[in-house]
Amino acid sequence: MRKIVTVLAALASLSLTNCGYNAIQSEDEQIKGNWSEVVNQYQRRADLVPNLVNSVKGFAQQEKDVLLGVTNARAKVGSIQATPEVLNDPAAFQKFQAAQGELSSALSRLLVVTENYPQLKSDALFKDLMSQLEGTENRITVARNRYIKAVQDYNVTIRSFPSNLTAMMFGYKEKPNFAVENEKEISTAPKVDFNPAPAPSK
Repeated sequence: MRKIVTVLAALASLSLTNCGYNAIQSEDEQIKGNWSEVVNQYQRRADLVPNLVNSVKGFAQQEKDVLLGVTNARAKVGSIQATPEVLNDPAAFQKFQAAQGELSSALSRLLVVTENYPQLKSDALFKDLMSQLEGTENRITVARNRYIKAVQDYNVTIRSFPSNLTAMMFGYKEKPNFAVENEKEISTAPKVDFNPAPAPSK
């Protein structure tokens, strides 16, 4: 009897390996880990925003609309719970993506405004915040690219035979990825340029 149980267990193990079950589990966990890093880097950016706004506020008090836009965009980002469930809900993923894109746009507008304040651009605190923000944008790009690759690998696995049969059996579905048009927009870090524009040639 023990021999039969052992043989059946071995066959079950072999069939699970060949059907792609283990690959799906591994790639699903990889996506979750990469997603956590994406969220971590977005949170780092959101944490920098209040300090950046306060730094600019002292120099550019009349730019209330721009400052309010950044603050509101940051609040919207904070109101979205980036739980692992977002990865299985294309609508929630789209909402998260849109909020992050809105914050990127608001920060870009803020940086354009700061070009009009030479004293602000030379302020040590502001320069440090800009350096941190630029570094964070780079980390976001790297983390997002890793997530994109992990999702691609996973989606290929669950659509390929015979692992697609296993995916259907256990209810694994394709996961949403960053849309191409949005990726082009938000993959560009806000431009930080402390050099004055060249005088037009006559």
